[in-house]
Amino acid sequence: MSTGTVLLPTLPSPAPLDEAVLFACDDVALPFRSGVEMRLNPVEPMRNAEIVLSHGPEGSHDEVLLYYGSIARVGETLHLWYVGNHGAFDNDVNLERTECVICYATSTDGVNWEKPSLGLVEFKGSRDNNIVALDEPGLWSTCAVLHDPDEPDPGRRFKIAYEARLPERPGLSFCIAYSPDGLTWTRHPANPVGPFLEMSGITRFRDMYYVNGQTVDSTPHPFVRRLWTFASSDFVHWSPAGAIGLDRSPDLAGPSVGADLHQFEEIHLGAALWNRGNVLVGIYGQWHGHPSGDRRMTVIDLGLALSHDAIHFREPIPSFRLIPAREQPGSPAADYWPALQQGQGMENIGDRTLYWYSLWRGTEGSGIRMVWWERDRLSSLRPHDPAARVVSAPFAVESGAIEVFLNASGLGAESKVRVSLLDEGFHPLAGRTAVVGEAGLRVPVGLGALRPDDGRLRVELSVDGLRPEDVHVHALYLSGLAGT
Repeated sequence: MSTGTVLLPTLPSPAPLDEAVLFACDDVALPFRSGVEMRLNPVEPMRNAEIVLSHGPEGSHDEVLLYYGSIARVGETLHLWYVGNHGAFDNDVNLERTECVICYATSTDGVNWEKPSLGLVEFKGSRDNNIVALDEPGLWSTCAVLHDPDEPDPGRRFKIAYEARLPERPGLSFCIAYSPDGLTWTRHPANPVGPFLEMSGITRFRDMYYVNGQTVDSTPHPFVRRLWTFASSDFVHWSPAGAIGLDRSPDLAGPSVGADLHQFEEIHLGAALWNRGNVLVGIYGQWHGHPSGDRRMTVIDLGLALSHDAIHFREPIPSFRLIPAREQPGSPAADYWPALQQGQGMENIGDRTLYWYSLWRGTEGSGIRMVWWERDRLSSLRPHDPAARVVSAPFAVESGAIEVFLNASGLGAESKVRVSLLDEGFHPLAGRTAVVGEAGLRVPVGLGALRPDDGRLRVELSVDGLRPEDVHVHALYLSGLAGT
């Protein structure tokens, strides 16, 4: 069955989409605003966070569970890859161990996870474990997994970027492998495919692959952690240099001397990515360095950044703590300052948006945590003026027909949203206005079907009723109609 498609021509390298989501926090999708305030909706760890997958018992392959991995939904099943850590301590800062394995778990709701017995890898004389098969003796602690259903080779439908110590190169290197099922992996013979990279984000966007994380800059001052992205058309041959996509350091050229290491506001391990078609939602590590440079006193919260090309990222509110590190469930109350580690994977399950992450340090209480928002309500536009207006970037119906949906709360008899269609030049289209007074996660606006012969359009939002200040607009959806 065919479906209508929509095109946002002002975006870099636009492509037809079955649906475009215009988040309240996306000032590229909704650039024209008057009389409204944009707010991000943080989670409160004491009330919203829970440990959904715990580390294994002492002496097991995942006695320390450092997420450093990915979640991908295939059909109705969520697939999770995480790093199990065991053996002697590698250092007393991250509390990582010297041995790493990639482990696997599944879930249907994102809350209840199962560690299946895969029978693939022997650990202490037994194959009764959830370790995936990747023959990489020098495997280290970060990896990012991509499910790529459009890959023509069935043996490469799952792709992984990971870091490892290789005999032919000192230090850690950027490596890749493939799998037909995400369980049995074949490392690429061309490894390493890139320089040192501690990655957390991976995506296929506009027919290109992107992996981001933190790397060592080639400038004389390499000590600031930034969000770096490498790109590839085939997942084998990668850009010879990375692109800086986000930088929070007060010294944008890098610290003047090595003694300044770890002191600044930085980007830890890049950004985990949620590909929504027209926009990438990134969850990045907000490294808050201590003036002493002592990493034991580093705090890492998780922040929000958006990208429309998978390279350049913008923070809707700079340094906003979307997931604060404070008072995490199961975390130690002393010895170390609170610090979080983002993981790739954010999903809409039912009426909720779920996100998973872990502690940065492998201590007691290591395990994967989950927080949630009402579906797609990470942000909101809130009017403070009865004459408030919001106007979208132009879009066009590429084929078939599309319809407009609204995600809004606080609506009722005295607080409504008026939705109007404009042409690209901001002229209202006669008879193309509807008033929405029903709150909901995806409410049909009632503008009727939009078709290619309507030309390039914009959506305008205004408020109606005696209490416009109660309105919270979270997102608009331009969604294709099936069978068109």
